[in-house]
Order: sequence, then C-alpha cells, then structure tokens
Amino acid sequence: MRPLVGITYKLISVLIFIVMSSIIKSTSDHVPAGEAVFFRSFFAIPVIVVWLALRHELKTGLRTSNPMGHVWRGFAGTCAMGFGFAALGYLPLPEVTAIGYVAPLLTVIFAAMFLGEDVRLFRFSCVLLGMMGVMIVLWPRLTILNGASSHKEAFGVMLVLGSAVFAALAQVFVRKMISGEKTAAIVFWFSVTATCLSLTTLPFGWVIPTPTEAALLVVAGLLGGVGQIFLTSSYREADASLVAPFDYASMIFALGIGYFIFSEVPTLPTLGGAALVITAGVLIIWRERKLGIERANQRKAMSPGAK
Repeated sequence: MRPLVGITYKLISVLIFIVMSSIIKSTSDHVPAGEAVFFRSFFAIPVIVVWLALRHELKTGLRTSNPMGHVWRGFAGTCAMGFGFAALGYLPLPEVTAIGYVAPLLTVIFAAMFLGEDVRLFRFSCVLLGMMGVMIVLWPRLTILNGASSHKEAFGVMLVLGSAVFAALAQVFVRKMISGEKTAAIVFWFSVTATCLSLTTLPFGWVIPTPTEAALLVVAGLLGGVGQIFLTSSYREADASLVAPFDYASMIFALGIGYFIFSEVPTLPTLGGAALVITAGVLIIWRERKLGIERANQRKAMSPGAK
C-alpha cells in the first residue's frame, strides 16, 4: 500500500471528473444530455480496454457471473449521469457539485433499507446534518413564490436530486456485486450498458454537434475513462477510508472552474451548505474507519494464533 500515491491518484481523478463535467456543461446549450451520456460512455470504453490489456486483466476483468447485476447497476448509473448532465445546463457548476454530495448520504439510507446494514445514531445524525446542508443550498432555488428563483433553476435542482438518488442506488448495486465481481468488470460493463441505454434517447432530439462540440464530447469521454482508471488505482494504493474524503476536493475545483471559466460567483448558501455536507460526509468516513480498525483488532484478538 502506498497512501500518498493513492491520495494523489484520487485527487487527479476528482479533477479529471470536474473538468469532464465542465466540458459537458459547455456543450449543454445545444447537445442533449442523452447524447452527452453516449459520448461520455462510448469513448471511455477504449481507454478502459487498453488499461486492462496493459495490466493483463482483459480476459479475467471482463468475465461476469452476474449479468443482470450489471444491467441494474448500469441503469441506475446511466440515469444518474443523464440527470446530472442535464442539470449542468440549468445551474452553476458549484451548485450542481454541492447538491450532488447528497448521494453518499442517501447511500447510507438505501444501504439500511435494501442491504440491511446497521445505521446507528452517530451515522444517522451525520446524515441529518448533511441533509440540513443540502437544504441550505437548495432553499434559494426552491422559493419560487417569493421571486427568489426561476422555474428553470428549480427544475435544475430536481434534476440534481434525481441524479443523487440514482447515484446512491448505483452504489447499493455495486455493494451487492463487489463480492462476486471484479472491479474491472464493473467499470467496463457500466460503460457498455450506459452506451446502449443512452441510445434509447435518440428519438428525443439528438443533434449533429459542431466540430468543436464533437471534439469536446470525445475528450469528455476519454477523460471519463482516464478518470475512472485513476479512481480505481487510488483504491488499489490506499484504504478506501483514507482516500474517500478527498472526493470533497471537487468543490474546490468546481468553485475555481465555475468562477474563471463560466463567471459563476458562488453564493453564501452554496458555500455554507456545502461545508455542512462535507463535514457530515467526513464524519461518516471517519467513524467507518474507526469501526473498521476496531473490528480488525477484535478479529486479530480472537484468532487462534493470538496470545
């Protein structure tokens, strides 16, 4: 294990995904979200295949014993991606990023509902804290009757929330699959499934992108594949509990790109709410790491060779 390398890979993956989202946002006025999902998924496949070939994992990595699991995970992940891409056309990048942080919190709830995971008071309290943060970010966008927001922005909020719900469901499916499926297979078959599902949006108004838009969308797809490789590699090099908090570095990157590229100035509710959500997420991760260490120590103490 190389913790510093794992953290570095994680930060690189976070930056790549934010840049990818920025590229999608720059084309969102003309290119429908479903079409953007196609480019993002299809052009990630060759990057992932080359990576697996270089690691000599192409045959074993693509083998699956749970095809329907990949279908359900792919459906949820594709919906999350599509809603998230659509939201980029309605809201500033930092707000989409901040509201999207509700996904890990919803994963805790869904894991308790569908996987029977035990959610104790500490974790539940952190989820409530995170939800409060999300509401602080959302409130200015939902007070339409007071003239504080437009219907367009409120619709964007609904899209981000929908994306977060499906992203959380996708994580639940991944948790169910991870014991019997290799990570490489989950990554590859998601890109394949998302590519196929995105084609179902063809009747809803795909367009011929301009040469510049087409180039940007291809780059977004390639970046998606590279980002996924760095993300996967980060968990190979360090414990998940160590690298997971660095997901929240995406807010820093989103603020910088939003300000300098899209001239989006973050509001105080966005910053304050995001701070609460990040705090809640880090507390959950810290608690899980502590419990994991305690369980490992207990298993070690109970092992036959323990004195």
